[in-house]
Amino acid sequence: MRVKNKQDFWSGIMFFALGVGFALGATKYSMGTAARMGPGYFPFWLGVCMAALGSVVALNSMKQKAEEVELEKFDWGITVILLGSVSLSGVLLDYLGVYISVFLLVFLSSFASHVFSWKVAALNGLFLVIFVWLAFVKGLGLIFPLWPTFLGN
Repeated sequence: MRVKNKQDFWSGIMFFALGVGFALGATKYSMGTAARMGPGYFPFWLGVCMAALGSVVALNSMKQKAEEVELEKFDWGITVILLGSVSLSGVLLDYLGVYISVFLLVFLSSFASHVFSWKVAALNGLFLVIFVWLAFVKGLGLIFPLWPTFLGN
């Protein structure tokens, strides 16, 4: 069988590998049952579903009717921007608080886009900060630093 859509094929392989990795990693935790789930239940089944999805995508890329697509050159700059912005916001979370670090995460990772717009990035960052506040602070009642520590909250 010939791979016609190389982009879908390698995406499927990546999803399959990540799914198998998560499913295997989740077996180290107690599974529980569907009625009383343990800490390993959700990641295990999420990994299984991800591996199944990856298999379907990879197999569909080899079908006769699949679109002929070649792989583009891998852009390491985008990878560095995304990993750097996630790492930076993780490091700065305790010092700057959730609101500023989430905004920075969204704004800085937007530089990875080929059609970057600072207005759109700022609006996305503001929207996600509001979403984090509604979902995690108000909805779930999670406790973590919301503002920078030097402000004395």
